[in-house]
Amino acid sequence: MSPEGTAGASVGAAALLAVWESGLAAGYAKRALLLHSAARPAAGTEELLSVPVGRRDADLFALRRELFGERLEVRVTCRQCGGEMEFTLGVQDVIGAGAAEVADGPLAVEADGWTVRFRLPTAGDLAAVEASPVVEAGAELVARCVLHAERSGTEVAADALPEHVRQRVAQAAAEADPGADVRLNLTCPDCGHAATAELDIGSYLWAELDAWARGTLQDVHLLAGHYGWSESEVLALSPLRRRYYLELCADA
Repeated sequence: MSPEGTAGASVGAAALLAVWESGLAAGYAKRALLLHSAARPAAGTEELLSVPVGRRDADLFALRRELFGERLEVRVTCRQCGGEMEFTLGVQDVIGAGAAEVADGPLAVEADGWTVRFRLPTAGDLAAVEASPVVEAGAELVARCVLHAERSGTEVAADALPEHVRQRVAQAAAEADPGADVRLNLTCPDCGHAATAELDIGSYLWAELDAWARGTLQDVHLLAGHYGWSESEVLALSPLRRRYYLELCADA
């Protein structure tokens, strides 16, 4: 990703490099939190962790648009023939106009004598599940979100729900927060195989930030060595001026 991608962004180059550096040795949840903090710098950690996943991802899509533009380049390997599928999508095409509209307040599922009240999974829930040694991550995530469960009037512990009830809760949560699981319907141009691929904006944006950061530090290295400028002085240059100076270095 070219450094020009951050031209005009409200998040400065130095702040982006700090986010990148902090997330290098971190897991997915921590990186997503760092990116979200860049998207909403006025929000505290606890506030960000309490945001439903779909709303957080809408913020990350908005940050991605601001930093690197509207178009998303997606590459997927066809499971049928092994061919590489490449697609160009717009951010708005992916998230839709109402992606940030997430249901507020408790939700409920009633079926087969069961009544389960629950809330939507949050970024904090995903972080807790990622750090947990429990193997059944999906079951743990549902259990964390259940507020009250009963069967035929008898209360049941959140972690004791049968599989079919957990699936109903997970399905209802997905319907109430569709932006939390963005999936693309794709058709392989080589073999015609139809497939569904997940677009995880947290991982996608982090990969772009990583490429940008490494390229930017390379620019700093070259310009600092040639002109004796500090890192902050190089980062203060506009992308256009920085590129011009790099071209002069190459011609020297």
